Amino acid sequence: MLNSARLHVLLEIARRGTIVAAAQALHLSPSAISHQLARLEQELGVALVERAPQSLRLTAAGARLAEHAQAIADLMAVAQDDLRAHSEGEAGLLRLGFFASSGLDLLPRTLSAFAAQRPQVELELIMGQPHELVPDLEAGRLDAAVVFEHPLDPWCRQAAVEVEMFFEEPQMVVVPLRHRLGRRTAVRLAELEGESWIGTRGGDTGEPVLERACAAEGFRPRVRCRSDHYQVTVNLARAGMGIALVPALGLGDTAGVHVCRLDHPQLHRRIGVATRGTNRNPLLRDFLVELRSAAAEVRSLLEMQWS
Repeated sequence: MLNSARLHVLLEIARRGTIVAAAQALHLSPSAISHQLARLEQELGVALVERAPQSLRLTAAGARLAEHAQAIADLMAVAQDDLRAHSEGEAGLLRLGFFASSGLDLLPRTLSAFAAQRPQVELELIMGQPHELVPDLEAGRLDAAVVFEHPLDPWCRQAAVEVEMFFEEPQMVVVPLRHRLGRRTAVRLAELEGESWIGTRGGDTGEPVLERACAAEGFRPRVRCRSDHYQVTVNLARAGMGIALVPALGLGDTAGVHVCRLDHPQLHRRIGVATRGTNRNPLLRDFLVELRSAAAEVRSLLEMQWS
């Protein structure tokens, strides 16, 4: 294995032309430079310089090795610059999980501010439900996951995962424009008994939140169809297929439907981020700063619109 320090000595000799000049550049004594050069020749079994009383020049083998030494020095400089950029959060890879409706405003708002100052950072975005994303986070395949949690359907917290919640997102009732609730600003769940619903398929527990909440009110909702894509749900309500429970972040285009607030103490989602406390990716800290700021903006917008 070639010694990098000795290669550096040979490279300085090739650059400076003399052992004395190389010694000055490396802040070593001429005898130390001569010793390192002799050791390098001994290790390689080939002469690297031609010595004369008043001059020194590289042999063909020495010139060739100096070219390799320059390439190695260039590569090491690139590696140092790359690692510095990674350590200072200027470059690198950040792997983020997110649930679908957070990708409509919260995540774009966050990444717009985050990426503007970090053009070299690569982002890997994975969409999924919290119960799908958290195992990837635990296993190190994600750096962070934007998540939600229903009070009626909490997910099991793992010791390796830290969760920071930012705000509560209201659940909204979406009805066709000519529906009997088309002028209401708020409605109680018990008032919706007997309605036709557009439901969801539920999370990892199997029972959707709507069914749980209705059961607590003493009735079972009549679900006509199901969709986990909220814009599809809104479109189905617009088409008169029924009414739907849609979280505020998932509303999207509400033209042609009426939206009212659901008055229920447990029908909302808590929005936050899950991370690993052991994660040392320097980009994560800066991402979380921007996410907290974006979450505060989104929370204010929701409060102004639906309070």
